[in-house]
Amino acid sequence: MSVYQFIDSKSIASDWLPIAVGLLFLYVPTFYSLATGLWTNEDQAHGPIILLLSLWLMIRQWPDMLKVSDGKSITNTGWVVFLAGLLCYVIGRSQQILVFEISSFILILSAILLIKKGFVALKVMWFPLFFLLFMIPLPGSLVSFLTMPMKMAVSYVAEQILFLFDYPIARNGVILQIGQYQLLVADACAGLQTLLTLEALGLFYLNLVNHSSVYRNVILAILVVPISFSANVIRVIVLTLITYHFGDAAGQGFLHDFAGMVLFVSALVLILSVDGILQYFSNKQYVNKGLRPCA
Repeated sequence: MSVYQFIDSKSIASDWLPIAVGLLFLYVPTFYSLATGLWTNEDQAHGPIILLLSLWLMIRQWPDMLKVSDGKSITNTGWVVFLAGLLCYVIGRSQQILVFEISSFILILSAILLIKKGFVALKVMWFPLFFLLFMIPLPGSLVSFLTMPMKMAVSYVAEQILFLFDYPIARNGVILQIGQYQLLVADACAGLQTLLTLEALGLFYLNLVNHSSVYRNVILAILVVPISFSANVIRVIVLTLITYHFGDAAGQGFLHDFAGMVLFVSALVLILSVDGILQYFSNKQYVNKGLRPCA
C-alpha cells in the first residue's frame, strides 16, 4: 500500500468511524430485540436476510458511491431527513412501534448519505435502501385481509393439480383432505409476507444480474408475483405428498425443517427459468434484426 492510499484510508476511517459508532449505539438494541422477538416468527424470518443482503449491497457499491460523489449535490435536505428519522426512532423505540423504529434506520442512513456525499450518493445507494423496506412488518389487519384469498387460491390450485394425478384429495376452504390426512394451509405457506419475501428475492436477483434491457427487468419484476404464487403451490403440493406417502410425522418434520428451503429453491429455479426464456427471445429478436445480442 502506498503512502497516499494509507492516508486516504485513514481519512475515510476517521470520517466514517464516528458515524458507524453512532449507528451501532442506536440500532444494536433494536436489532437485538428483533432477533429475539419478531424475527423468531416464521412469517418474519426473512428479516435478518434482508438486512444482511442490504448491508452487503451497500459495501459492494461503496467504491462507486465514493467515485461519483464530489460534494456538489450536498444540501440541507439531509438534515431534515435526519431529524425525521430521529423522531421516528424516538417514537418507535419508546412506544415499541416497530414500523417507526425500522423505518428510522432507513431514513437515517439516507440522511447520512445526503449530508456527507449528496444526492448522487443517494442515487447510487437507492436499491440497498429500497431493499430494506422489505424488512418492515406490515399491519396485521392488512396481512389478514389479503392472506385468506391467497391461501384459498393456493389450496385450490394444489388440489386441482393433485386431482389430475389421481390422488384422493378434497378441499374444504383452506383445509386439504388427502387419504386419511387433513392439512391446513397456514399463513406461512401462502401468506402475504411470503409473497413479499419472494418478491424481494426476485428484485435482488435483478439487481445482481443488472440487465441492460429496461423492458426485460420490468417484465421479470412483474412476473415475480405469479412465480411466488407458483412456488407456494409447489411447497403445498410437496408437503401434501410427503404426508400422504410417509405419514403425518414426516409431513410435520418436513414443514419445520425443509419447507422454507423448497419454497426458495422453487422460486429461484422459476426466476432463472423465466429469465432464461426472456434471454432466448431477446437474443432471437436481435438475431432477426442482424444485431449482436446483449445481456
